[in-house]
Amino acid sequence: MEQTLPWFESMDAEIRSSVGLLVQTGLRGFAEWLRHPDDAARITTDVFAAAPPEMARLVSLQQTVELVRVAVEVAEESVTELATPGDQAWLRESTVRFSRDIAWAAALVYARAAEQRGAWDARLESLVVDGIVRGEVNDALLSRAAALGWAQPKAVVVVAGHADDSVDPEALIEDVHSRAAGVGANVLAGVQTQRLVVLAGSSGRLERVIRAFLPVFATGPVVIGPVVDRLADAALSARAAFAGLRAAPGWPDAPRPVTSFELLPERALLGDDEACRELIESAYLPLAQRSDDLLATVASFLSTGASIEATGRALFVHPNTVRYRLARASEACGHDLHSPRGRYAVQTALTLGRLHDQQSL
Repeated sequence: MEQTLPWFESMDAEIRSSVGLLVQTGLRGFAEWLRHPDDAARITTDVFAAAPPEMARLVSLQQTVELVRVAVEVAEESVTELATPGDQAWLRESTVRFSRDIAWAAALVYARAAEQRGAWDARLESLVVDGIVRGEVNDALLSRAAALGWAQPKAVVVVAGHADDSVDPEALIEDVHSRAAGVGANVLAGVQTQRLVVLAGSSGRLERVIRAFLPVFATGPVVIGPVVDRLADAALSARAAFAGLRAAPGWPDAPRPVTSFELLPERALLGDDEACRELIESAYLPLAQRSDDLLATVASFLSTGASIEATGRALFVHPNTVRYRLARASEACGHDLHSPRGRYAVQTALTLGRLHDQQSL
């Protein structure tokens, strides 16, 4: 093996010793198999029982097949020394048959090891996702995430939607990983009751990443939380995404996917304190704290049914002045006051802001 397999000599002495033990066990198994050919399945399985459990991790299936091939070739070359002329053909044929059984046994060992690793990785990933979305992030959790292949992307976001209950959860997670790998993204995913949660990270365009695995979600709303810089801060994105998913039925015509920011009015009506605070801080205060009548203009514009002319008459200003103020107001509050959705969000923000001001008196 050292002479014909370049990688064998570079292995640790302990692994080479384990390979030697495996070969010896295989030769003893071959001798027993010749005596009891009807008990082939048990004998070939027992050959690999002597190998240490970590061998399947340190020696690949391809390497194991090459090791078996070398051992069989040496055995075939020794047939003339091991058997009388009349038995040589029988021994060669038996060697080939036994090597086939050994190859199948090796494949079964590696398949079981892969299943165990896959099941362990799935459980570990579920625990990591659960800990992160609950905000219970520590060094151990981040280390487990790294063990699952999470790198250090520049942007992280949580995406939440409904899971297809007709599909096995492990198949859903595998589908998410496969699609994300196609766009070079990091993902951690989990199915929590009927909710599919995906933590996506990328140093490129997150929109492209989200579009890649969007088809995995079941029919219904898919909500994107705010983008954060680190996996450790992903709980902030998760809270907003979950709140948006609960509030999404309040906007039946919402796009898919929809951001948690776009669902602020529905979240506020559902009693989400963070949404109320964000609406006040992002839409009400930028208007109320200015001294150029933007708040009065917006309030009048909303109360007159979005009529620029009626707003001008109510404020005794020219319609062009109203248009100018509305453009500045839209820029200040981050919502387009010429769209029904933008006006709805600002109207909600103004109501919340007034209530907040009243409670502060």
